[in-house]
Amino acid sequence: MSDRFDCKTCNESLCGRKYIQVEEKPHCIPCYDRLYAKTCQECKEVIGHNAKELFYEDRHYHSHCFRCFRCDRSLADEPFTRQEAALVCSDCYCSEFSSKCVSCDKTVMPGSKLLEYGGSTWHEDCFVCHGCEKPIGAEAFIPDDNNYYCVPCYEGRVAPQCNHCKKALTKGGVTYKDEVWHKECFLCTGCKAPLAGQPFTSQGESPYCVKCFSSLYAKKCAGCNTAITGFGDGKYVSFEERQWHQPCFKCYRCSVSLVGSGFFPDRDQILCTDCNNDD
Repeated sequence: MSDRFDCKTCNESLCGRKYIQVEEKPHCIPCYDRLYAKTCQECKEVIGHNAKELFYEDRHYHSHCFRCFRCDRSLADEPFTRQEAALVCSDCYCSEFSSKCVSCDKTVMPGSKLLEYGGSTWHEDCFVCHGCEKPIGAEAFIPDDNNYYCVPCYEGRVAPQCNHCKKALTKGGVTYKDEVWHKECFLCTGCKAPLAGQPFTSQGESPYCVKCFSSLYAKKCAGCNTAITGFGDGKYVSFEERQWHQPCFKCYRCSVSLVGSGFFPDRDQILCTDCNNDD
């Protein structure tokens, strides 16, 4: 008498019946489906042993349930992507979610190389320099109005030239009398010290730092004998070819301010009305 060949779960005979082995143990079809078959993520029904099963991101599907959320097309043999919790075929994704290249007006397909700037999208090959028309790719570029330039074209064709070194000025810089300078090129005419970010003045067309202008051109205050530069408390009073800082324009005797008041010259000095009357 031959040994019995039974299902390891329900112990029913498997003679003449279909069965499936799991870890070398035979199971009848009903026991296999009950114990090992997966549940379809879409329809929530069991994926039977003879059904075609698809597996994606730890989820199982009947092949006929694995479909595009938008157009209901089967995704079994189609490229697809995930949009939030839904699966979407490439055509639906491109028509609803993909950007269009602002240069060629064609869809930028998912996974293709692209460049995004200022809220716009380009195919990598469509983002070209306005000057030489070569693709910029991953290289540095400089926008100018609605055009984009590679660095060599911008420097050679568009960028303003430094008034001192005559080289392209691509960022920052100093503007003075409708001319531009690199910050490191904008120097005092006298001592050659950098003037960018510092107070300065000019004599004719030439810029000077405060120290050089004071020593070379500034008039001296008749009160304190220091330069009247126009910086800080720059207001001054002028009388008979003499100048005073406003704080220095005061009575020689009582030191009261004479700004806006009557005064009297007394040889090299000035007096207020009261001190003059005392004489």
